[in-house]
Amino acid sequence: MLSILVYISAFLFYALVGWHFWRTRWNNQPLPPSADRNTSSIIKWERFVMLAPLTLHGFILYESIFIDTGLSFGVGNAISSIVWLTVLIYWFSGFFSRLKELQNLIAPIAIVAAIAVLLPLILPSLHPLSNTELPAFKAHLLVALLAYSLFTIAALHAILMAILEYRLHHPVMSPLLINLPPLLVMEKMLFRIIWAGFILLTMTLLSGIIFSQEVFGQSVTFSHKTLFSFISWGVFAALLIGRQFYGWRGRTAIRWTLTGFIILLLAYIGSKFVLEIILDR
Repeated sequence: MLSILVYISAFLFYALVGWHFWRTRWNNQPLPPSADRNTSSIIKWERFVMLAPLTLHGFILYESIFIDTGLSFGVGNAISSIVWLTVLIYWFSGFFSRLKELQNLIAPIAIVAAIAVLLPLILPSLHPLSNTELPAFKAHLLVALLAYSLFTIAALHAILMAILEYRLHHPVMSPLLINLPPLLVMEKMLFRIIWAGFILLTMTLLSGIIFSQEVFGQSVTFSHKTLFSFISWGVFAALLIGRQFYGWRGRTAIRWTLTGFIILLLAYIGSKFVLEIILDR
């Protein structure tokens, strides 16, 4: 059992990172000319500091998920894992110049991560997963987590685009929005993220079919999770087709992205929450 101090340390590190990015990105103040010389060193320092909560968070997940009798992957560990991968992807994206502007989202993401890192402690898994030794299941779980993380980023990206589009019609623009790329550039980035997430979601469904065949002897077992997963896949497929052949963009793309993401949340997180928290199964 992990010491509660480890959870508190990870929580405080995330909170400090969120406060730092909020102060320097969201509540932006004019910088003196001499600050430009220190920009590179500040960015390197931010990347280094971000490794502390990421490492602690990863250690917590490893210790709480991998147990002697199998994998403990309840709703707390599931949400915490998705948020950890989301932060990790965002941290890694900071090494690419085209994505540096999106580091502004680290502030709200770090605050969410500060809460998510405590979930394995607040909502511990009571029943280990069965058949976790099968390679098909391990591949299915890994690809599913990556797909969820990418679609989480896509949803945050879409929300930021919606705010930016709304603020463009108003005379006052916050420093955060001024420093973001143009809407067309952000839109291209959104669809790149959705394409990557869609490929991973497709792999998730295919690996789930293989896993179901190995364990239950049938390709698809009907459940709310399966139903919502295929509906979400269909929503994102329709969005990509609409983009390719009908030029869907702007508010239409944002609405379809958020709709698909919400359905995807209901597919796994929603199902696990109902089963484990409400029905205690």
